[in-house]
Amino acid sequence: MFIKTLSLKDYRNYEEGVIHFSEGINILFGKNAQGKTNVLEAIYLCATSRSHRTSSDKELIRLGEEATHVKLTVNKHDVDEDIDIHIRKNNRKGIAINKIPIKKLNELMGLLHVIIFSPEDLGLIKNGPKERRRFINIELCQLDHLYYYHLQQYHKVLKQRNNLLKNVKNFQEIDQTISIWDDQLIGHGIKIIEKREAFLHDLNHIIQKIHGDISGGTEQLEMIYEKNVTMDGFKERLSQQLKKDIKFGSTSVGPHRDDMMFLVNGIDIRKYGSQGQQRTAALSLKLSEIQLVMDQIDDTPVLLLDDVLSELDQHRQQYLMHTLNHIQTIITCTGIEDYIKNRVQIGKLYEVTDGHVRLYT
Repeated sequence: MFIKTLSLKDYRNYEEGVIHFSEGINILFGKNAQGKTNVLEAIYLCATSRSHRTSSDKELIRLGEEATHVKLTVNKHDVDEDIDIHIRKNNRKGIAINKIPIKKLNELMGLLHVIIFSPEDLGLIKNGPKERRRFINIELCQLDHLYYYHLQQYHKVLKQRNNLLKNVKNFQEIDQTISIWDDQLIGHGIKIIEKREAFLHDLNHIIQKIHGDISGGTEQLEMIYEKNVTMDGFKERLSQQLKKDIKFGSTSVGPHRDDMMFLVNGIDIRKYGSQGQQRTAALSLKLSEIQLVMDQIDDTPVLLLDDVLSELDQHRQQYLMHTLNHIQTIITCTGIEDYIKNRVQIGKLYEVTDGHVRLYT
């Protein structure tokens, strides 16, 4: 798949503009704070219905305006699909596919498959478990509509259960009603655990080879799924922790507390790895994600690189560049020297200045 065009109106610092992309490598360069990352954010919005930088849709609207409109055309298997997103300050977000409004967000998920890689992702290994859960959720939601459904339902039930925990005074008051929420939490939670387990199993097979290549065969990387609770023991753990949950007003058991461990030659690099090891593992993870998506959807995803090359050493730069030959890639950077040095075959080059994108020739 590849993106053909992106149209922005009153989006962030863009008043209006249309970008026509190459099927190969597209580079947007310019000084900082000119709007390069805003383009990637708008693409990500069309793929997932949300920004990867903020939870507030209103922040996407250009200062002083009441609404923003983003339109994207993606080609999948020689068929064009149009995605339209309207965001208004005082109304619900509207999404249409081929000019037909959608009723449920899962109709959008997977239509455009993107993988985004930014300098922040290089900290994925050393950051907290929330970031690693987010990584799993984003990818699985694009790959699997059922996962998206169960994740949505799980968090709705979790919110209801937590509200109940916060508004009771003692164990006896809650004992009869909590089971209603527990049964639903377990039902959706087990499906989430099953799908995460399968996803990480498949990813492990891919990442071991990639990481071995990047490290020159000196390191063996293994990912371990750290489940907060087993599927068989879910109900019992909820019951055991109920008094504690009442005390703190939140649910302490479930896949919303899951994590991943990264072992390099048997050592947990979240705690004991060098920055170089952590960055190499993060790069391996992103490259493995590309391969997994290709295997799952029998197509190529769109890769978004947000000023990441400058954060990598020469060897890692070259390895990353080697993967770009067969997929559409949209890159932001302040200068193009690294790409020229790595002999990247550039499809289109754009200069971005204060919310204006100009084809550079």
